[in-house]
Amino acid sequence: MTDPRAERTRARLREALLAECAERPLEEVSVAAVVRRAGLGRATFYLHYTDLHALAVDACAEVVRDAVEALHAWRGVPDPAAPPPALTEFFTGIAPHTPLYRTLLREGGSGPLGDLLHHELRARSQRERELAGAPAAALIASAVASTFAGVLADWLHGLIDATPAAMASHAWRLLLSLHRTPLE
Repeated sequence: MTDPRAERTRARLREALLAECAERPLEEVSVAAVVRRAGLGRATFYLHYTDLHALAVDACAEVVRDAVEALHAWRGVPDPAAPPPALTEFFTGIAPHTPLYRTLLREGGSGPLGDLLHHELRARSQRERELAGAPAAALIASAVASTFAGVLADWLHGLIDATPAAMASHAWRLLLSLHRTPLE
């Protein structure tokens, strides 16, 4: 069972970090600045996190959940021309936090946030393919997770020039193509 006080403390630290990162790159943020903004002591910080990097991954983990949900926010037959609105909202919502996500999600999709995104998206995609009786569930789930993490990272790093809406559309069509790839 989760201690509500500990969760409130971690939430304050996550909010403080995101506020600090809105003003400067993560590399320039200090534990002192985060705890000052959160109204907490330094010792409290270290009770919950080993370092700023661990806090940053935790603070950004919600983006992983949002991405996984956005990619699965459709029912019925998917329309390649119309990505789920949640996917467009996802790309639009992360754009203002690009500098922080660049720190945790390196080009090509690696890094702590990329690893978490790949793991969560692969598990969800595989589970859904298995439930649907689709072939090659593990293979396609790996391809979907790798493709999305890589494309997202490259977009955040400026290697792909597209608006959030265009990125949602491009990513959607790519992922649908992977799901429809004949493997026999």
